[in-house]
Amino acid sequence: MEAQQGSPMSMLMIFVIFGLIFYFMIYRPQAKRNKEHKNLMASLNKGTEVLTAGGVVGKISKITEGSNEIVIQLNADTEITIHRNYIAAVLPKGSVKTL
Repeated sequence: MEAQQGSPMSMLMIFVIFGLIFYFMIYRPQAKRNKEHKNLMASLNKGTEVLTAGGVVGKISKITEGSNEIVIQLNADTEITIHRNYIAAVLPKGSVKTL
């Protein structure tokens, strides 16, 4: 028995299908997350309550334009400085007081 050879068109079709799967399953969702994170970084200002990637909750007390550092106030006595990209989410107003 002879092995059947696939036509070049069927091989091309398989590559196209894999390309579409890659685009819709991997690239597009990642691009959407990057865009959302960029919008989040642009919306940060003094007084915004945030959650960091490490799970720290606080209020932004200082942002310097052109710098990647943000100062977050954890309570009346404690402030920490973190890199801007470690902000994971913006919390609704009053979230810090309820904790």
